[in-house]
Amino acid sequence: MTEKTYRIGEAADILNLKTYVLRFWETEFPQLKPLRTEKGQRLYTERDLTLLRRIRELLHEQGMTIDGARRLLAAEARGGRRGAVVATTPAVEMSSEIRAATPADGALRDTLRAVRAELLQLRALLLRHAARSSHRKDENI
Repeated sequence: MTEKTYRIGEAADILNLKTYVLRFWETEFPQLKPLRTEKGQRLYTERDLTLLRRIRELLHEQGMTIDGARRLLAAEARGGRRGAVVATTPAVEMSSEIRAATPADGALRDTLRAVRAELLQLRALLLRHAARSSHRKDENI
């Protein structure tokens, strides 16, 4: 029986991502190699979708850099368990107060999560605004 495959648009919809993000991640994560049709269309398997979900979790939810996520995935593939502590490059340099926070510092952790969520919302708003501005410039040409 043949494994279910998804075209890039279908995979992007399932993962709530844009197709250009999937194409970009293919260039950054060597583990991600979707099948190709004779015409070159990408076909993602369930295994690919699982890997894409993991990449999205690392980058979008945990705030890792691409390099850090790439190294963590490579370590996991070499037999390290998922979520194992691996030296990674943080997306933003953390202050000493944040680095010193222990798992018991739930209030600080919750505050940081709320701040991060707000920053991600602001980033999305700015990206939408930039896309609209770019579209308007194109119309005026």
